[in-house]
Amino acid sequence: MPSRRFTSTDLLLLLMTVIWGTNYSIVKRAFVEVDAQAFNAARMALGSAVFLVIIVGVRVRSLRRGARPGAPGGLEGIFLTPEPITPRDWAALAGLGLVGHAGYQYFFIGGLARTSVANSSLMLAATPVLIALMTAALGQDRIGRLHWFGAALSMAGIYLVVGHGAPNGGASFAGDAMMFVAVCCWAVYTLGARQLMLRHSPVGVTGLSMAIGTAIYVPLMTGTIRATDWNALSRGTWIAVVYSALFALCVAYTIWYMAVREIGSARTSVYSNLVPIVAMLTAVVFLGEGLTATRLAGASAVLIGVALTRAGRN
Repeated sequence: MPSRRFTSTDLLLLLMTVIWGTNYSIVKRAFVEVDAQAFNAARMALGSAVFLVIIVGVRVRSLRRGARPGAPGGLEGIFLTPEPITPRDWAALAGLGLVGHAGYQYFFIGGLARTSVANSSLMLAATPVLIALMTAALGQDRIGRLHWFGAALSMAGIYLVVGHGAPNGGASFAGDAMMFVAVCCWAVYTLGARQLMLRHSPVGVTGLSMAIGTAIYVPLMTGTIRATDWNALSRGTWIAVVYSALFALCVAYTIWYMAVREIGSARTSVYSNLVPIVAMLTAVVFLGEGLTATRLAGASAVLIGVALTRAGRN
């Protein structure tokens, strides 16, 4: 049974919360200089390359030590797995890469470029609600009254935030719509990855599927990439690319899955509720986004609804 005392893992999760929360504003500010999808292609390529280098490096290190790949504990237990990757697994990884990385990243970045950080972060915060509803529809989970109430409360909170100040047909509405599609992509990815993650390292599955998704995504963005004058980008924009790739994609994901292994998914998931709070406060300070009473009420409803949804699961 996972320990309930505050540990170094909790400190790392707080760091993860700061990384993911500040990533919204850092990325959005970079869009002033560079096209959103070109920026995304650069950060995905860098993040995938780092993941692959680490996975290969850890495997080589493990083989030299004579350790069993994927043995619990240390880097091997985080990045590797003792199970062979079958052709069926590779097909599943390709599907996950297409939906959960190429599709998700396209709609996430496109949505963030067109709507506010508050709208983006709160819609993504409601992902567990959508996942719960999808598992119930597929007959994989049962939903009680508390769960339904939490789902309804989260949807009402999103309406408060997104429904006010998002004129139909405007850029903000288009961004909110793209962010909703991103949430759907990530929910499908999460459900689709469950079986693979029972047999393989979660970080390994993430790294490999991200590399496949990047290999799909980057060629589709060739026109945008070529149209970007990369030499003209400021140092701050390049720092944003590196920060978003190394920290938001690599470091934060690794902390998340390591924490799930160490303290359990329930306690780990609590920290994800802090991400939109950090994101909204950061956007107020660095992007000048407003923090109205309606937005605060909507944010509270979303986060309480997500908490009730998780508490109501069997």
